[in-house]
Amino acid sequence: MSTDLAERVARQAAAPAAQVAQRPQPSLVQFVRQMGPEIARALPAHMSGAADRIARIALTDLNRVPNLAKATRDSFAGALMTCTQLGLEPGGVSGEAYLLPFWNKKIGQHEVQLVIGYQGMIKLFWQHPLAAGLDAREVRENDDFEYEYGLDAYLRHKPARRNRGPVTEYYALARLSNGGSAFVVMSPEDVEKIRRRSKAKDAGPWQTDYDAMAKKTAVRQLFKLLPKSPELARAVAHDESLRRDASADGIDAVPDFIEGETIEDGLSAGSDEVAA
Repeated sequence: MSTDLAERVARQAAAPAAQVAQRPQPSLVQFVRQMGPEIARALPAHMSGAADRIARIALTDLNRVPNLAKATRDSFAGALMTCTQLGLEPGGVSGEAYLLPFWNKKIGQHEVQLVIGYQGMIKLFWQHPLAAGLDAREVRENDDFEYEYGLDAYLRHKPARRNRGPVTEYYALARLSNGGSAFVVMSPEDVEKIRRRSKAKDAGPWQTDYDAMAKKTAVRQLFKLLPKSPELARAVAHDESLRRDASADGIDAVPDFIEGETIEDGLSAGSDEVAA
């Protein structure tokens, strides 16, 4: 075969691959619709039949959350599949989980971070066979509130009937069917220290549902003392993380945590300005 003929054959063989590479990727809206069968297969048994609802909520969020539709497909798919595999609904209506876009400076693109909500943590706690009770509340200045740690630990809270005053503590407590119990009390300053470390500190539920996120923070600290179901352990591991692998096994991999920042809608991606 001559050199010219060999080159023509090589070009013809490469042409289909090049055409595929140049073919535009589907939008995230189209991608969610294509994910329907994968979502259905990934859902826990007790949520079979909820795939269409999960997809509809995800499509609503793409139109509602600024910059979410600009995120990379892999990170969006990973976050959505984590919600699906945990049996949580994405979106702020249920308060179970949130898909939040962040600007990843290293790659120059938006990526999606999953934030598990207060209601999502509670829902997963109740899947443990030892779960007997879980509560989280805020304490206000005029409430009757006492607690003590140690061998004779106790917590007593009687809210004031009116004019309760500002928040002075948040707490979470759990009871187990074997008779065990545990609680954690946090000051607003303790909660703020954790909020400031969060990549989502200036967006999503920390802005719209602060008290719920403060209670979730107390619940997360409490979970360190309690036995966890596999689903709850995965949720704690993936909370405020980034997952780019949407395969069934991706949920058991160690997630990534990005140094990202929220960008106001209308600002260019390369701008140094970020949401306050």
